[in-house]
Amino acid sequence: MKRSLHWPRTLASRLSLIFLVGLILAQALSFGAQYYERYETAKTTMLGNLETDVSTSIAILDRLPAEERAGWLQQLERRNYRYLLDEGSPGTAMRDSPIAVTSIKDAIGMDYPMTVTDIPGPIKHFQVHLKLADGSPVTIDVRPSMVPLSPWLPIVLLGQLVLMILCTWLAVRIAIRPLTRLAEAVETLDPNTHPVLLDENGPTEVAHAAKAFNAMQARIAAYLKERMQLLAAISHDLQTPITRMKLRAEFMDDSSEKDKLWNDLGEMEHLVREGVAYARSVHGATEESRRTNLDSFLDSLVFDYQDMGKDVQLSGKSDSVIDTRPHALRRVLVNLTDNALKFAGAAQLQVDSTSDGGLSVKVMDRGPGIAAEELAHVMEPFYRVENSRNRSTGGTGLGLAIAQQLALAIGGSLTLSNREGGGLCAELKLPAKPL
Repeated sequence: MKRSLHWPRTLASRLSLIFLVGLILAQALSFGAQYYERYETAKTTMLGNLETDVSTSIAILDRLPAEERAGWLQQLERRNYRYLLDEGSPGTAMRDSPIAVTSIKDAIGMDYPMTVTDIPGPIKHFQVHLKLADGSPVTIDVRPSMVPLSPWLPIVLLGQLVLMILCTWLAVRIAIRPLTRLAEAVETLDPNTHPVLLDENGPTEVAHAAKAFNAMQARIAAYLKERMQLLAAISHDLQTPITRMKLRAEFMDDSSEKDKLWNDLGEMEHLVREGVAYARSVHGATEESRRTNLDSFLDSLVFDYQDMGKDVQLSGKSDSVIDTRPHALRRVLVNLTDNALKFAGAAQLQVDSTSDGGLSVKVMDRGPGIAAEELAHVMEPFYRVENSRNRSTGGTGLGLAIAQQLALAIGGSLTLSNREGGGLCAELKLPAKPL
Protein backbone atom coordinates (compact mmCIF):
# COMPACT_ATOMS: atom_id res chain seq x y z
CA MET A 1 0.00 0.00 0.00
CA LYS A 2 1.43 3.35 -1.00
CA ARG A 3 2.11 5.67 1.92
CA SER A 4 2.48 9.39 1.47
CA LEU A 5 5.03 11.44 3.38
CA HIS A 6 3.55 13.68 6.05
CA TRP A 7 4.86 17.16 6.82
CA PRO A 8 5.91 17.39 10.50
CA ARG A 9 3.27 18.95 12.72
CA THR A 10 5.44 20.96 15.10
CA LEU A 11 7.17 24.16 14.06
CA ALA A 12 10.41 23.02 15.70
CA SER A 13 10.53 19.81 13.64
CA ARG A 14 9.69 21.70 10.43
CA LEU A 15 12.42 24.30 10.97
CA SER A 16 14.90 21.59 11.96
CA LEU A 17 14.10 19.61 8.83
CA ILE A 18 14.41 22.64 6.55
CA PHE A 19 17.66 23.87 8.12
CA LEU A 20 19.28 20.45 8.31
CA VAL A 21 18.34 19.35 4.78
CA GLY A 22 19.39 22.75 3.39
CA LEU A 23 22.74 22.67 5.16
CA ILE A 24 23.42 19.07 4.14
CA LEU A 25 22.59 19.81 0.49
CA ALA A 26 24.74 22.93 0.51
CA GLN A 27 27.59 21.00 2.12
CA ALA A 28 27.19 18.15 -0.38
CA LEU A 29 27.30 20.56 -3.34
CA SER A 30 30.35 22.29 -1.89
CA PHE A 31 32.09 18.98 -1.28
CA GLY A 32 31.17 17.74 -4.77
CA ALA A 33 32.55 20.86 -6.42
CA GLN A 34 35.78 20.68 -4.41
CA TYR A 35 36.17 16.95 -5.05
CA TYR A 36 35.67 17.43 -8.79
CA GLU A 37 38.21 20.25 -8.84
CA ARG A 38 40.65 18.11 -6.89
CA TYR A 39 40.07 15.16 -9.23
CA GLU A 40 40.69 17.22 -12.37
CA THR A 41 43.79 18.83 -10.88
CA ALA A 42 45.17 15.50 -9.71
CA LYS A 43 44.41 13.87 -13.07
CA THR A 44 46.19 16.59 -15.02
CA THR A 45 49.19 16.43 -12.71
CA MET A 46 49.35 12.63 -12.81
CA LEU A 47 49.09 12.49 -16.60
CA GLY A 48 51.85 15.07 -16.91
CA ASN A 49 54.01 13.11 -14.53
CA LEU A 50 53.12 9.90 -16.38
CA GLU A 51 54.34 11.25 -19.71
CA THR A 52 57.61 12.48 -18.22
CA ASP A 53 58.17 9.32 -16.16
CA VAL A 54 57.41 6.86 -19.00
CA SER A 55 59.58 8.65 -21.53
CA THR A 56 62.44 8.83 -19.03
CA SER A 57 62.07 5.22 -17.91
CA ILE A 58 61.96 3.81 -21.47
CA ALA A 59 64.97 5.93 -22.41
CA ILE A 60 66.90 4.55 -19.43
CA LEU A 61 65.96 0.94 -20.22
CA ASP A 62 66.87 1.44 -23.88
CA ARG A 63 70.35 2.76 -23.04
CA LEU A 64 71.17 0.17 -20.36
CA PRO A 65 72.89 -3.09 -21.23
CA ALA A 66 70.38 -5.94 -21.40
CA GLU A 67 71.85 -7.67 -18.33
CA GLU A 68 71.44 -4.56 -16.16
CA ARG A 69 67.84 -3.74 -17.03
CA ALA A 70 66.26 -6.14 -14.52
CA GLY A 71 68.06 -4.38 -11.67
CA TRP A 72 66.38 -1.10 -12.52
CA LEU A 73 62.80 -2.36 -12.69
CA GLN A 74 62.13 -1.94 -8.96
CA GLN A 75 63.38 1.64 -9.03
CA LEU A 76 61.23 2.50 -12.03
CA GLU A 77 58.05 0.92 -10.57
CA ARG A 78 55.24 3.29 -9.48
CA ARG A 79 52.07 2.86 -7.44
CA ASN A 80 49.76 2.09 -10.38
CA TYR A 81 52.12 0.93 -13.15
CA ARG A 82 55.31 -1.08 -13.54
CA TYR A 83 57.68 -2.32 -16.28
CA LEU A 84 58.09 -5.96 -17.41
CA LEU A 85 60.93 -7.28 -19.59
CA ASP A 86 58.72 -9.76 -21.46
CA GLU A 87 55.72 -9.95 -23.78
CA GLY A 88 53.35 -9.49 -20.86
CA SER A 89 50.08 -11.36 -20.21
CA PRO A 90 47.73 -12.52 -22.96
CA GLY A 91 44.82 -10.19 -23.51
CA THR A 92 42.45 -8.68 -26.04
CA ALA A 93 42.95 -5.68 -28.24
CA MET A 94 41.70 -2.51 -26.57
CA ARG A 95 38.92 -0.74 -28.40
CA ASP A 96 38.44 2.37 -26.28
CA SER A 97 41.77 3.76 -25.17
CA PRO A 98 41.88 5.36 -21.70
CA ILE A 99 43.38 8.80 -21.39
CA ALA A 100 46.49 7.23 -19.84
CA VAL A 101 47.15 5.37 -23.12
CA THR A 102 46.95 8.66 -25.01
CA SER A 103 49.50 10.20 -22.63
CA ILE A 104 51.85 7.23 -23.09
CA LYS A 105 51.52 7.42 -26.86
CA ASP A 106 52.24 11.14 -26.76
CA ALA A 107 55.36 10.46 -24.69
CA ILE A 108 56.97 7.55 -26.62
CA GLY A 109 54.66 6.61 -29.47
CA MET A 110 56.71 8.30 -32.14
CA ASP A 111 59.93 6.43 -31.24
CA TYR A 112 58.56 3.09 -30.07
CA PRO A 113 55.59 1.55 -31.91
CA MET A 114 53.26 -0.03 -29.38
CA THR A 115 50.13 -2.10 -28.96
CA VAL A 116 47.65 -1.97 -26.12
CA THR A 117 45.69 -4.94 -24.74
CA ASP A 118 43.05 -5.39 -22.06
CA ILE A 119 44.01 -7.96 -19.44
CA PRO A 120 41.01 -9.78 -17.92
CA GLY A 121 40.95 -10.84 -14.31
CA PRO A 122 39.63 -9.89 -10.85
CA ILE A 123 41.24 -6.48 -11.28
CA LYS A 124 40.84 -5.28 -14.85
CA HIS A 125 43.92 -3.49 -16.23
CA PHE A 126 45.74 -3.00 -19.49
CA GLN A 127 49.27 -3.41 -20.82
CA VAL A 128 51.29 -1.43 -23.34
CA HIS A 129 53.66 -3.59 -25.42
CA LEU A 130 56.69 -2.18 -27.24
CA LYS A 131 60.23 -3.14 -28.29
CA LEU A 132 63.47 -1.39 -27.50
CA ALA A 133 66.07 -0.48 -30.08
CA ASP A 134 67.80 -3.89 -29.71
CA GLY A 135 64.48 -5.71 -30.22
CA SER A 136 63.99 -6.62 -26.53
CA PRO A 137 60.33 -6.59 -25.47
CA VAL A 138 59.12 -4.23 -22.73
CA THR A 139 55.62 -4.22 -21.26
CA ILE A 140 54.15 -1.38 -19.27
CA ASP A 141 51.60 -2.95 -16.90
CA VAL A 142 49.11 -0.19 -15.98
CA ARG A 143 46.59 -0.70 -13.15
CA PRO A 144 44.31 2.37 -13.07
CA SER A 145 42.97 3.41 -9.67
CA MET A 146 41.00 6.24 -8.16
CA VAL A 147 42.76 9.13 -6.54
CA PRO A 148 43.14 8.03 -2.90
CA LEU A 149 41.22 9.93 -0.24
CA SER A 150 42.93 11.28 2.82
CA PRO A 151 42.28 9.11 5.91
CA TRP A 152 41.17 12.16 7.93
CA LEU A 153 38.50 13.20 5.40
CA PRO A 154 35.65 11.00 6.84
CA ILE A 155 36.39 12.38 10.31
CA VAL A 156 36.16 15.95 9.01
CA LEU A 157 32.88 15.20 7.21
CA LEU A 158 31.45 13.62 10.36
CA GLY A 159 32.54 16.65 12.38
CA GLN A 160 30.86 18.96 9.88
CA LEU A 161 27.63 16.94 10.14
CA VAL A 162 27.69 17.19 13.94
CA LEU A 163 28.36 20.92 13.70
CA MET A 164 25.41 21.36 11.30
CA ILE A 165 23.11 19.46 13.66
CA LEU A 166 24.22 21.60 16.61
CA CYS A 167 23.77 24.82 14.64
CA THR A 168 20.32 23.67 13.50
CA TRP A 169 19.31 22.84 17.07
CA LEU A 170 20.57 26.20 18.34
CA ALA A 171 18.82 28.16 15.57
CA VAL A 172 15.53 26.33 16.09
CA ARG A 173 15.73 26.79 19.85
CA ILE A 174 16.34 30.52 19.50
CA ALA A 175 13.43 30.81 17.05
CA ILE A 176 10.98 28.65 19.03
CA ARG A 177 11.73 29.78 22.60
CA PRO A 178 9.84 33.12 22.35
CA LEU A 179 6.81 31.35 20.83
CA THR A 180 6.91 28.77 23.62
CA ARG A 181 7.03 31.48 26.29
CA LEU A 182 4.17 33.30 24.60
CA ALA A 183 2.06 30.11 24.41
CA GLU A 184 2.71 29.36 28.09
CA ALA A 185 1.79 32.94 29.02
CA VAL A 186 -1.47 32.69 27.06
CA GLU A 187 -2.34 29.34 28.67
CA THR A 188 -1.72 30.73 32.16
CA LEU A 189 -3.40 34.06 31.48
CA ASP A 190 -5.82 34.59 34.35
CA PRO A 191 -7.41 37.97 35.08
CA ASN A 192 -7.93 36.83 38.68
CA THR A 193 -4.22 36.60 39.41
CA HIS A 194 -1.35 39.04 39.29
CA PRO A 195 -0.25 39.33 35.64
CA VAL A 196 3.11 37.78 34.73
CA LEU A 197 4.80 40.14 32.28
CA LEU A 198 6.84 38.72 29.43
CA ASP A 199 10.44 39.82 29.03
CA GLU A 200 10.47 42.58 26.42
CA ASN A 201 14.16 42.18 25.59
CA GLY A 202 15.52 40.29 22.60
CA PRO A 203 15.11 40.58 18.83
CA THR A 204 12.80 43.29 17.51
CA GLU A 205 10.01 40.90 16.52
CA VAL A 206 10.11 39.07 19.86
CA ALA A 207 10.17 42.32 21.84
CA HIS A 208 7.23 43.67 19.82
CA ALA A 209 5.16 40.51 20.48
CA ALA A 210 5.99 40.62 24.21
CA LYS A 211 5.01 44.30 24.44
CA ALA A 212 1.74 43.60 22.62
CA PHE A 213 0.94 40.70 24.97
CA ASN A 214 1.75 42.72 28.09
CA ALA A 215 -0.42 45.58 26.80
CA MET A 216 -3.25 43.12 26.16
CA GLN A 217 -2.96 41.81 29.72
CA ALA A 218 -3.14 45.34 31.06
CA ARG A 219 -6.21 46.17 28.96
CA ILE A 220 -8.02 43.00 30.05
CA ALA A 221 -7.22 43.66 33.70
CA ALA A 222 -8.35 47.28 33.40
CA TYR A 223 -11.58 46.27 31.68
CA LEU A 224 -12.44 43.64 34.30
CA LYS A 225 -11.54 46.00 37.12
CA GLU A 226 -13.76 48.71 35.67
CA ARG A 227 -16.62 46.27 35.21
CA MET A 228 -16.34 44.90 38.72
CA GLN A 229 -16.02 48.37 40.20
CA LEU A 230 -19.18 49.37 38.34
CA LEU A 231 -21.04 46.33 39.66
CA ALA A 232 -19.77 46.91 43.19
CA ALA A 233 -20.66 50.61 43.05
CA ILE A 234 -24.19 49.95 41.81
CA SER A 235 -24.74 47.21 44.36
CA HIS A 236 -23.36 49.37 47.16
CA ASP A 237 -25.35 52.43 46.20
CA LEU A 238 -28.55 50.42 46.04
CA GLN A 239 -28.25 49.54 49.73
CA THR A 240 -29.03 53.13 50.77
CA PRO A 241 -32.44 53.44 49.05
CA ILE A 242 -33.31 49.89 50.09
CA THR A 243 -32.57 50.76 53.72
CA ARG A 244 -34.73 53.91 53.46
CA MET A 245 -37.55 51.88 51.95
CA LYS A 246 -37.34 49.36 54.78
CA LEU A 247 -37.49 52.17 57.34
CA ARG A 248 -40.59 53.59 55.67
CA ALA A 249 -42.14 50.15 55.56
CA GLU A 250 -41.70 49.95 59.35
CA PHE A 251 -44.15 52.84 59.74
CA MET A 252 -46.82 51.22 57.58
CA ASP A 253 -49.82 49.58 59.16
CA ASP A 254 -49.62 45.87 59.58
CA SER A 255 -51.03 44.14 56.53
CA SER A 256 -50.29 41.44 54.00
CA GLU A 257 -49.02 44.08 51.59
CA LYS A 258 -46.53 45.30 54.19
CA ASP A 259 -45.26 41.75 54.68
CA LYS A 260 -44.89 41.23 50.94
CA LEU A 261 -43.05 44.54 50.55
CA TRP A 262 -40.79 43.69 53.46
CA ASN A 263 -39.94 40.30 51.91
CA ASP A 264 -39.22 41.89 48.55
CA LEU A 265 -36.92 44.45 50.14
CA GLY A 266 -35.15 41.68 52.01
CA GLU A 267 -34.58 39.77 48.78
CA MET A 268 -33.32 42.92 47.09
CA GLU A 269 -30.94 43.61 49.95
CA HIS A 270 -29.67 40.03 49.85
CA LEU A 271 -29.16 40.24 46.08
CA VAL A 272 -27.24 43.49 46.42
CA ARG A 273 -24.96 42.01 49.07
CA GLU A 274 -24.30 38.97 46.89
CA GLY A 275 -23.50 41.30 43.98
CA VAL A 276 -20.92 43.10 46.07
CA ALA A 277 -19.51 39.77 47.24
CA TYR A 278 -19.24 38.54 43.64
CA ALA A 279 -17.45 41.72 42.55
CA ARG A 280 -14.98 41.30 45.38
CA SER A 281 -14.49 37.60 44.60
CA VAL A 282 -13.06 38.44 41.18
CA HIS A 283 -10.20 40.17 42.99
CA GLY A 284 -9.69 37.36 45.47
CA ALA A 285 -6.12 36.96 44.29
CA THR A 286 -5.19 40.20 46.04
CA GLU A 287 -5.21 38.38 49.38
CA GLU A 288 -1.76 37.35 50.54
CA SER A 289 -0.99 33.62 50.55
CA ARG A 290 -0.26 31.99 53.88
CA ARG A 291 0.91 28.64 55.17
CA THR A 292 -2.20 26.83 56.30
CA ASN A 293 -2.64 23.46 57.95
CA LEU A 294 -5.53 22.08 55.92
CA ASP A 295 -6.73 19.58 58.55
CA SER A 296 -6.87 22.26 61.27
CA PHE A 297 -8.55 24.65 58.86
CA LEU A 298 -11.31 22.17 57.99
CA ASP A 299 -11.77 21.14 61.64
CA SER A 300 -12.30 24.79 62.59
CA LEU A 301 -14.84 25.25 59.79
CA VAL A 302 -16.80 22.13 60.72
CA PHE A 303 -16.77 22.92 64.47
CA ASP A 304 -18.18 26.39 63.75
CA TYR A 305 -21.14 24.82 61.98
CA GLN A 306 -21.61 22.21 64.68
CA ASP A 307 -21.58 24.92 67.34
CA MET A 308 -24.52 26.49 65.48
CA GLY A 309 -26.36 23.15 65.59
CA LYS A 310 -25.77 22.35 61.91
CA ASP A 311 -25.32 18.78 60.71
CA VAL A 312 -21.87 19.06 59.13
CA GLN A 313 -19.36 16.18 59.29
CA LEU A 314 -15.73 15.80 58.17
CA SER A 315 -13.95 12.63 57.02
CA GLY A 316 -10.39 12.02 55.84
CA LYS A 317 -7.05 13.62 56.66
CA SER A 318 -4.49 15.26 54.42
CA ASP A 319 -1.58 15.85 56.83
CA SER A 320 -0.60 18.78 54.60
CA VAL A 321 0.48 22.35 55.20
CA ILE A 322 -0.41 24.29 52.06
CA ASP A 323 0.30 27.77 50.74
CA THR A 324 -3.12 29.31 50.02
CA ARG A 325 -5.39 32.31 50.64
CA PRO A 326 -7.35 31.22 53.73
CA HIS A 327 -10.17 33.79 53.55
CA ALA A 328 -10.90 32.95 49.93
CA LEU A 329 -10.71 29.21 50.66
CA ARG A 330 -13.06 29.58 53.62
CA ARG A 331 -15.58 31.55 51.54
CA VAL A 332 -15.61 28.82 48.88
CA LEU A 333 -16.24 26.06 51.41
CA VAL A 334 -18.82 28.13 53.32
CA ASN A 335 -20.78 28.79 50.12
CA LEU A 336 -20.74 25.12 49.18
CA THR A 337 -21.64 23.97 52.71
CA ASP A 338 -24.46 26.53 52.98
CA ASN A 339 -25.90 25.27 49.72
CA ALA A 340 -25.78 21.69 50.98
CA LEU A 341 -27.47 22.66 54.26
CA LYS A 342 -30.09 24.73 52.44
CA PHE A 343 -31.20 21.98 50.08
CA ALA A 344 -30.40 18.81 52.04
CA GLY A 345 -30.22 19.84 55.71
CA ALA A 346 -26.82 18.18 56.16
CA ALA A 347 -23.36 18.31 54.60
CA GLN A 348 -20.46 15.86 54.46
CA LEU A 349 -16.92 17.18 53.89
CA GLN A 350 -14.27 14.76 52.69
CA VAL A 351 -10.59 15.46 52.03
CA ASP A 352 -8.40 13.24 49.85
CA SER A 353 -5.18 13.34 47.86
CA THR A 354 -5.35 13.38 44.07
CA SER A 355 -3.29 11.34 41.66
CA ASP A 356 -1.26 14.39 40.58
CA GLY A 357 -0.10 15.21 44.10
CA GLY A 358 -2.79 17.81 44.83
CA LEU A 359 -5.66 17.80 47.30
CA SER A 360 -9.39 17.33 46.90
CA VAL A 361 -12.04 18.69 49.26
CA LYS A 362 -15.54 17.38 48.54
CA VAL A 363 -18.74 18.87 49.94
CA MET A 364 -21.51 16.27 49.55
CA ASP A 365 -25.19 16.22 50.35
CA ARG A 366 -28.27 14.06 49.80
CA GLY A 367 -30.49 16.78 48.43
CA PRO A 368 -32.40 16.88 45.13
CA GLY A 369 -29.21 17.35 43.09
CA ILE A 370 -29.05 19.17 39.76
CA ALA A 371 -30.17 17.93 36.37
CA ALA A 372 -27.25 16.82 34.19
CA GLU A 373 -27.98 19.43 31.53
CA GLU A 374 -27.89 22.17 34.17
CA LEU A 375 -24.49 21.29 35.68
CA ALA A 376 -22.60 23.22 33.02
CA HIS A 377 -24.53 26.44 33.73
CA VAL A 378 -25.13 26.61 37.48
CA MET A 379 -21.80 28.35 38.14
CA GLU A 380 -22.66 31.19 35.78
CA PRO A 381 -23.57 34.47 37.53
CA PHE A 382 -27.32 34.89 38.28
CA TYR A 383 -28.17 31.46 36.88
CA ARG A 384 -30.75 29.60 39.00
CA VAL A 385 -32.13 26.11 38.73
CA GLU A 386 -35.87 26.64 38.79
CA ASN A 387 -36.78 23.47 40.65
CA SER A 388 -34.53 24.16 43.61
CA ARG A 389 -32.43 27.35 43.50
CA ASN A 390 -35.25 29.87 43.16
CA ARG A 391 -36.25 33.10 44.85
CA SER A 392 -38.39 31.37 47.44
CA THR A 393 -35.40 29.60 48.90
CA GLY A 394 -33.33 32.79 48.98
CA GLY A 395 -31.09 31.87 46.07
CA THR A 396 -29.67 34.67 43.94
CA GLY A 397 -27.65 32.63 41.46
CA LEU A 398 -24.37 34.07 42.73
CA GLY A 399 -23.29 31.63 45.43
CA LEU A 400 -21.72 29.07 43.11
CA ALA A 401 -20.39 31.81 40.81
CA ILE A 402 -18.59 33.37 43.78
CA ALA A 403 -17.22 29.97 44.81
CA GLN A 404 -16.02 29.38 41.26
CA GLN A 405 -14.25 32.76 41.06
CA LEU A 406 -12.55 32.29 44.42
CA ALA A 407 -11.51 28.73 43.52
CA LEU A 408 -9.74 30.09 40.46
CA ALA A 409 -8.20 32.88 42.52
CA ILE A 410 -6.51 30.37 44.85
CA GLY A 411 -5.27 28.30 41.91
CA GLY A 412 -7.83 25.52 42.23
CA SER A 413 -10.84 24.28 40.29
CA LEU A 414 -14.45 23.60 41.25
CA THR A 415 -16.57 20.86 39.67
CA LEU A 416 -20.10 19.65 40.39
CA SER A 417 -21.49 16.16 39.91
CA ASN A 418 -24.55 14.21 41.00
CA ARG A 419 -24.02 11.41 43.49
CA GLU A 420 -25.26 7.88 43.09
CA GLY A 421 -28.39 7.47 45.15
CA GLY A 422 -29.19 11.17 44.96
CA GLY A 423 -27.53 14.34 46.08
CA LEU A 424 -24.79 16.66 44.87
CA CYS A 425 -20.99 16.52 45.15
CA ALA A 426 -19.03 19.76 44.87
CA GLU A 427 -15.31 18.98 44.53
CA LEU A 428 -12.66 21.63 45.10
CA LYS A 429 -9.27 20.56 43.74
CA LEU A 430 -6.23 22.35 45.08
CA PRO A 431 -2.84 21.99 43.37
CA ALA A 432 -1.31 21.91 46.81
CA LYS A 433 2.38 21.27 47.31
CA PRO A 434 3.09 20.13 50.84
CA LEU A 435 5.67 22.39 52.43
